[in-house]
Amino acid sequence: MAKLTEEQRRQRAAARARQKALAAEQADRQDNERRERWAREGMRLTWEEVLAGEPCRGCGEPMHDSLGDWPPLMKLSEEQRREHDAAEARFKEKHPNCKSSRWSYSGSRVTHCSSCCPPPPLSPHTLRKLADFCATLPSKEERKKDFDTWNLTLTCDHVAQHIQHREHDHVSTRVVDCPECGGERRGVVQSVRVGPAYSDDAIQAERAVADEERLAGELAAAQEKLRREERKAESTRRRIEEMQKQLKPES
Repeated sequence: MAKLTEEQRRQRAAARARQKALAAEQADRQDNERRERWAREGMRLTWEEVLAGEPCRGCGEPMHDSLGDWPPLMKLSEEQRREHDAAEARFKEKHPNCKSSRWSYSGSRVTHCSSCCPPPPLSPHTLRKLADFCATLPSKEERKKDFDTWNLTLTCDHVAQHIQHREHDHVSTRVVDCPECGGERRGVVQSVRVGPAYSDDAIQAERAVADEERLAGELAAAQEKLRREERKAESTRRRIEEMQKQLKPES
């Protein structure tokens, strides 16, 4: 078989990237359609309905059976093994072609399908914890110095801009709204970092100081590592000299 040229390898890589982007776009479209159907048909439960024992409106199974989590498979008793296998068979019968992940409540043995079953609501306690956490985050103005702009080439061949934290070395977002396709969701084929997202002089100065402090910290850590390695090397050198003296024949 003839060896591929550099241009042929580049073309194949581009084709694979486009295929992945198109697959992500299709999966995103299906996810949006599913969420719209859940909203349209009122399939999501409220927290009060979960507490009242309402079954899942996707599969009809209880949201929480209060039986406790399954023990590890290797530690199941014979009776538990039979119950587990029966529950697994029932799940596969209800979801034969979903090929999706599963979820369940802690302390419950009922498993739900991420494709058919709307996710459970957050408890008031969890919502309060999230609100408290968000209240501790820096403001958007304070965080502006930490963001970079990326240019994303989409499956429609349009380019959209994406902003994310500068510590990320790649864009994990697989699908975004295309500004030139009326907001249609498109898969990301290629991403290129452009640079700082905000050009305000004060922000850039602050970012430069932060970069300098980060580099200074990395330099200090590298220098300390070098000193440790040098001390270790010196100790090894002295040990070698001692062994050589011991092996040297007497004159």
